[in-house]
Amino acid sequence: MSATLDLLKEKSLRDVTSDAIAQRAGVSKATLYKWWPNKSAIALDAVMSRIEREVKAPDTGSAIGDFTAHLQRVIHFLDSPVGNAIRELIAEGQSDSDFLTRFHERFAKTRRGLVRVLLERAVRRGELREGVDPELALDLMFGPLVYRLLLGHAPLDDAQAKAMVLAAFRGLEAHRQIASRPRRAPARGCA
Repeated sequence: MSATLDLLKEKSLRDVTSDAIAQRAGVSKATLYKWWPNKSAIALDAVMSRIEREVKAPDTGSAIGDFTAHLQRVIHFLDSPVGNAIRELIAEGQSDSDFLTRFHERFAKTRRGLVRVLLERAVRRGELREGVDPELALDLMFGPLVYRLLLGHAPLDDAQAKAMVLAAFRGLEAHRQIASRPRRAPARGCA
């Protein structure tokens, strides 16, 4: 793991080879392939070991504070040389369905599980209503991050993290108000 992380600090995943990982780790390629099917799987486990240590679920005392702090930590991680590999791992999954399954199980499911704790805490505190679809709520908060990560069309920084969380919370609140309001009949003559 350390050898892979060191290499990812020096170059992109595309430029890292299994040979280089084996050489840096002082093991044979056969040893690597005993545990992992390819360099992307090695990189995924290495990146996960780092993100699990560095990006833990905060408890700031409020749901908006928790999600903002978490999103900011994720953005800082993604801005690091090792975090940059996430973009390449997502791309790898687009042409390798086995790796996409591995990425989903190892990264997406694990990280979403961690953030689900924040949602459950927010519901217990009464900051979010019960019955909020947790998968949709997570997509609302983290979808813009992934979109910006992949397209690079807009900044990812602390201010944007806060804006994303506030927009998601407003959307969840608006959904509750709209869902509970009776619909008006259209005016006569309107289609």
